[in-house]
Amino acid sequence: MGIFDKLKSEFIDIIEWTDSTSNTLVHRFERYGNEIKNQAKLTVRESQVAVFINEGKLADVFSPGMYTLTTENLPILSTLKGWKYGFNSPFKAEVYFVNTKNVTDLKWGTKNPITVSDERFGMLELRAFGTYALRVKDAAVFIREIVGTEGDFTSEGIAEQLQSLIVTRFTDAIGEANLPVESYAAKTNEISTLIQGIIDPEFGAYGLTITKFLIENVSMPEEIKKEIFELSRLAKVDLTKLAQMKAAKAIEKAAENPGGMAGAGVGMGVGFGLGNQMSNLFSQQAAAAPAGPPPLPTAASFFVAVNGQQSGPFDLATLQTMAGKNQLTRETLVWKQGMSGWLAAGQVAELSTVFSNLPPPLPS
Repeated sequence: MGIFDKLKSEFIDIIEWTDSTSNTLVHRFERYGNEIKNQAKLTVRESQVAVFINEGKLADVFSPGMYTLTTENLPILSTLKGWKYGFNSPFKAEVYFVNTKNVTDLKWGTKNPITVSDERFGMLELRAFGTYALRVKDAAVFIREIVGTEGDFTSEGIAEQLQSLIVTRFTDAIGEANLPVESYAAKTNEISTLIQGIIDPEFGAYGLTITKFLIENVSMPEEIKKEIFELSRLAKVDLTKLAQMKAAKAIEKAAENPGGMAGAGVGMGVGFGLGNQMSNLFSQQAAAAPAGPPPLPTAASFFVAVNGQQSGPFDLATLQTMAGKNQLTRETLVWKQGMSGWLAAGQVAELSTVFSNLPPPLPS
């Protein structure tokens, strides 16, 4: 018997797995045909779970710690094997070590654009990508639903299936959110939290849990992006000045043509068209703008009845001088344009200042 045959015939009495990778989710402890010895030592390290499987059936599950395998800590396997009074002989069973650490920096993204409807821009297409992290929450469920009989199972082995699930739920959530298209880029944190809450229960059906989900970017067609930038700027600028600036730039661009603004053919038509647009624009602004301050108001002028004759018209300063010389009294008849007839000067409110510095008439 060779040395290798001798080694193979020995019983296994130490069961452990030292993980040297960062993406292995499940590792099957290889027995190479050997049997597990009675009272063998099982070592389950932190962030590991050991699962025993007998003839395709899930048996006992061990959390982190060191164990001596006996009937007491293998109750399910003992039942499956029919060990009623303990076991002394070696036995065969598959042992799977499940990595329960966070597997980080997994990628997801939309292979095809997502079609959404926006009230302002109509139907448009969005793309999105990001990262997520997961870990195994229920080792037995994960092995039963995903791993099967594979000896080593990595995160890449499930990445495509999980990505399809993520994209499907992301598409549904975006369609139901009915947000303005510019909000998708501005609310990535809120949307990331929403998507994580939606997909985590579905990952739970595979024995997994999502510990982090991030949307790194939501992209849209360049023409839509430019329109959004234009609208955001329009809300901050004077529309009239913006129209003037764009018209002026259009004229400058047309002037750069070989024929210039006065060129023949299409250049001439473009030049005249832009010139007319500028002319109309400035004419409208000139009509809308005030022509200048209104004229100063003219002083009121009154006609005065002197010795039964009409004289004047006189302004207020002249009337005040006449009043001082007793040529104009409160009983003197006066008239100006707009009055229905002649009135005594003392009855006209506008002439109250004319007599303000004069003494009242002597009592009779």
